Amino acid sequence: MRLSDDFDDKNSGLPMIYMAVGVVLFVVTVFGAVILANRKPSNRQNAQAVAQETESISETEKPHDPLISGSTLTSDDLDFWHMYDEENRPESETEAGETEETEAEPDPSTDGKHTKLVAEDGTEEWVSINPYLTKNTYDLSGLVYQYPIMKYYEDSEKVSSVGVRVSADDGDINFKKLKKAGVDFAMIRLGSRGYGSGNVMADEMFYENVNKATEAGMDIGVTFFSQAVTEDEAREEAYRVIEGLQGFSIVYPVVFDMEYVKNDTARVQGLSKDDKTKVATAFLEEIKAAGFKTMIYGDKEWMIRKLDLSRLIGYDVWLSQEADTPDYPYKFTMWEYTKSAKMDGMEEPAALSICFIDYKAK
Repeated sequence: MRLSDDFDDKNSGLPMIYMAVGVVLFVVTVFGAVILANRKPSNRQNAQAVAQETESISETEKPHDPLISGSTLTSDDLDFWHMYDEENRPESETEAGETEETEAEPDPSTDGKHTKLVAEDGTEEWVSINPYLTKNTYDLSGLVYQYPIMKYYEDSEKVSSVGVRVSADDGDINFKKLKKAGVDFAMIRLGSRGYGSGNVMADEMFYENVNKATEAGMDIGVTFFSQAVTEDEAREEAYRVIEGLQGFSIVYPVVFDMEYVKNDTARVQGLSKDDKTKVATAFLEEIKAAGFKTMIYGDKEWMIRKLDLSRLIGYDVWLSQEADTPDYPYKFTMWEYTKSAKMDGMEEPAALSICFIDYKAK
């Protein structure tokens, strides 16, 4: 029939078109696959080449870059990584991170606020000067030493006197010869307490020395060597002194002399600074109440380290310091400047002192 033929003619071209499109798509797909396959190995080769080139440059010659130093230091070598470590913080750095300026410590020998103490074993120590104690105001340029006599001048006028400290240990003394040699007064030991036994003893030469010194025209003062370990013992010593001075007129003070002893242990060795001060005060108060002048004897270290001077302000000080000039910072009225002077009238070495005030007028 014609109808079927017409139908075939109109639709016979469609399969051909579909086939052509399919072929084109196939070709495009294959071509794209070939291109992709060719490009992948090329990229890998290029990446490897770049890596090798970079490695080669780093091992041989690197291009100059102002941001790259070329240093071989690592981060551990750089200080700023550790600048905030606790162990590396500066000692003067505050908690707020600010660094305070450190000041050099003043020299105690020149700051005027310290004085040097020398112990018996030679140990030296600088200690603070108490600003509340009365200071030594002597003009030491006024000292004149005409061996063995020391003199002190103010405005070209001599205002001092020289004394000798004596006891039974010095043997027989010719006080007239001492007077002629320039000694004005004698500090005579009245008694002592044994540093071991604790017994109170009178000096066996006391009365003889007092009488001879008085006959020679010397003024008199007395000393007592104390080893009291209680205030009651100190008062006992004072009573013995007061009793021993009955019938005598003395110009110079009654002196409290407490010391350690060389090459042995003294009774007072174990006393504290407070205890020593209480004992000294008890003795001196009794002497003062009896109407006598009072004084404490000791070397620089003893006075400053062993006693509380702030509680002994009302008593004169007799400083013992063998030196060209004294460096005791506080007020003193007498200075024992030598214990080994050779004097006409004494067989033993003489302990001489200079007195800076007139006790007759005091």
